Amino acid sequence: MYLKSLTITRGDGTEIRNIQFHAGLNLIIDETPTTGSTETGNNVGKTTVLKLIDFCLDGSAKEVYLDQENKRNEYKVVKDFLIENKVLVVLTLKEDLFNQDSREICIERNFLSRKAKIQRIDNQDKTDKEFEAALTDILFPGHYPNKPSFRQIIAHNIRINDLSIQNTLKNLDRYTRDDEYEALYLFLFGCGFKQGSLKQELYTQINIEEKFKKRLESEQTKSAYEVSLALLESEIKALDIKKNTLRLNPNFEIDLDNLNKVKFQINQISSEIGRLRLRKELILEAKSEVQSKRSSIDLQQLKQIYQQATSLVTGIQKTFDDLYHFHNQMVESRMRFLEKDLPKIEAQTYKLNNDLNQLLAEESRLSEVITQGDSFGEIEKLIKELNDRHHQKGECESILRQINKVDKRLETLNGQLAEIDKELFSDEFALTIKNQLNKFNQHFSLVSQELYGEKYALKSDLKPSSKTGKKLYEFTAFNTNFSSGKKQGEISCFDIAYTLFADEENIPCMHFLLNDKKELMHDNQLLRIARFVNSRGIQFVASILKDKLPENLNQNNYVVIRLSQDDKLFRIENNK
Repeated sequence: MYLKSLTITRGDGTEIRNIQFHAGLNLIIDETPTTGSTETGNNVGKTTVLKLIDFCLDGSAKEVYLDQENKRNEYKVVKDFLIENKVLVVLTLKEDLFNQDSREICIERNFLSRKAKIQRIDNQDKTDKEFEAALTDILFPGHYPNKPSFRQIIAHNIRINDLSIQNTLKNLDRYTRDDEYEALYLFLFGCGFKQGSLKQELYTQINIEEKFKKRLESEQTKSAYEVSLALLESEIKALDIKKNTLRLNPNFEIDLDNLNKVKFQINQISSEIGRLRLRKELILEAKSEVQSKRSSIDLQQLKQIYQQATSLVTGIQKTFDDLYHFHNQMVESRMRFLEKDLPKIEAQTYKLNNDLNQLLAEESRLSEVITQGDSFGEIEKLIKELNDRHHQKGECESILRQINKVDKRLETLNGQLAEIDKELFSDEFALTIKNQLNKFNQHFSLVSQELYGEKYALKSDLKPSSKTGKKLYEFTAFNTNFSSGKKQGEISCFDIAYTLFADEENIPCMHFLLNDKKELMHDNQLLRIARFVNSRGIQFVASILKDKLPENLNQNNYVVIRLSQDDKLFRIENNK
């Protein structure tokens, strides 16, 4: 898919901008005078053009009007203009710019909410989930909601924030896990892994169990609870010996023993009920997250689109209904996987509540009987100490029981994960990765040699995750310790090389690359990029300050829009 056009209009239909893109180099520059003026080319809307394209591809609306220097601040004037004028952004994608009859995709979004919100693809309104699913289907039909996500797949095509501008491979948000990067690059390089979805489910379950264990051990570790339990049992034994030395009538002794047993059972059951409720909450949270991925699209409307697609694209074996039901069956399977323990938990909770009510009634009866005896005053302090120890013992035993259950479940889940990793880290799969990277590196080294005079390459190593310690594939580029200009060159070489590699391997990909702040790149390198992408039909869209632009590139056949302090992108100040 290529960019064909980006149109910005007011709600009344008034056109603000109509930007037409072409193959090769597409520049977004400023027209601010370079001499005799104190004005600069900053803050005229160059980056915002890129952000609007990103917005149409399921990016965040806030990013369009956030301050780049301080994300906590918003450009209120821009935000108010977009909302009050009901600004509509329309992005048109084209499957092949060199074929006039090729498929086109029209994406429309505005900045309003609720009923006034516009979010359409080819004139079909979409909810947030449907929007992401439809965008995914443009490249990878049936892939949604599997990992990696659509936004992760196209992240290297859209380099407009600091993290993606400064990092070749780790270009997602700073909270992205190592295993997510592993899954992304295995996918991008065509290293098919059938059990990837199951692996993600196991990671979700392991995460739930580890969080639960962390809460259980928030005050003490398992070993500390075991030591505490041993000491409590010793103290209870000593108090029992002391109690037995007292001269009490037989009935009092029996009642007191029964009361201690009842109190111990009450504490134990209360703790158990609390643990069951906590586990149920965690399962329901995970279930809610999975359930949110269930598709509720309009089958009849999207079926027509799918039939149109099948008429244009040969080789599609599955019907739309098959894909739709497969997706929902997978979601249902995940939900059943998560909620299978719920009936058991609820039944246990119900039974324990009934037992607790009976014990509370018995405790009340026994307490009343004991307090009526003549010997109560003599052992009041002893009873209190025993009750305290039994309460603490019940807490320790209950927590240890829960920790042991979690440890056993984690052992099972990690065992299943290990079975999956046997395939993932097998010699055969490692050879597949090596072969794919060798193919990619042919393009990577060729592009970098032509553009920068140096050869870059990509490698993968088996390393433990910095957070979990689990083994995974880490992908890195050679020679990463460059200056900012060289880093920009490495990033551009990677993005261009991947497009060539994907085409060679018949891997669907976006054929446009969005780049901000290309003034960090040397003039000669930018000229080489222009020649290369023009010769290969790759769209390279870049924003750059005019005074940093090589004179040879300041031509209308390269420039798609010129902005200035007098004519900013949205034309708010001069009300044009």
